[in-house]
Amino acid sequence: SLSAGLDLPGRLLFAILTLMTLIANMVFIEEAVYIYRKIPSSKRSIIIWINAAAPVIATTSCVGMWIPRSTMFTDFTAAVFFSIVIHKFLMMMITECGDQKLLLKRFENGRFKISTGPCCCCCLCLPRVRITRQTLFWLKLGTFQFAFLRPVLVFLSIVLWTNGNYTLYNLSPKGPAIWINCFVGVLTIIALWPVAIMFQQVRTLLIGKNIIPKFALYQFILILNHLQAAILNILAMQRVIPCVPPLSSSARGAYMTHQLLIMEMFLITLISRVVYRRRYDDLEPPECTAEEAGDKQQAP
Repeated sequence: SLSAGLDLPGRLLFAILTLMTLIANMVFIEEAVYIYRKIPSSKRSIIIWINAAAPVIATTSCVGMWIPRSTMFTDFTAAVFFSIVIHKFLMMMITECGDQKLLLKRFENGRFKISTGPCCCCCLCLPRVRITRQTLFWLKLGTFQFAFLRPVLVFLSIVLWTNGNYTLYNLSPKGPAIWINCFVGVLTIIALWPVAIMFQQVRTLLIGKNIIPKFALYQFILILNHLQAAILNILAMQRVIPCVPPLSSSARGAYMTHQLLIMEMFLITLISRVVYRRRYDDLEPPECTAEEAGDKQQAP
């Protein structure tokens, strides 16, 4: 623990960041109670999972800040949890359209635009794919594989670490860390692609349910938890972030990452409460919409 070697400003900073983590968790608990009471059971667990992403990352970062030796375990815990949240966000977009059957009815003549990020944003020549039960299955499989394989890879990393074969910051080709991280990167890109495809399809339909701010919050958590942490780790390994005893460069990079994540996840938790707190009206069934359109044509 670093608490014994902190001066007064350091202790004050630790106290403020810990308080922010506690407030974020209290806000989430209050929000979870509201969702449990007011939101239909079909959407309840999905929305609670998505709202829990920021408080969980803030909590793991707070533990990693106080106990630097736990960094690998706290980072793995946050990564596993967010891999499940990616799948839950895709399922939330499907659920907000009614369910899978209603979504297929609404877009029975539509096509998915697959030339989107992060895989194929530059491949504008790719054909559009028909929206069928099979294509929905492949989209859900694309996010589910990450939610399933990420915990398996974390377990493998911990087994190798206990055997002395895995070092978090050893990215030499002879070590397993570089290969596991590359494989995780590929799986992450594959998982993010279906979410982007579905968002492009339903964002106009779900604009009344604030799907754009919800997707923006999801993207912010993704960028801050993965890209920001990766950049700081690279800077630490290249000694751009200097070592300050008793912390090495890599430990100091992780230390800075945790402090930034606590502040960022605290703000995202507060914004999520505003965005998800509202009770949105359900969409009208496709049959009702078609009947109303027919009535309007017959009225003149």
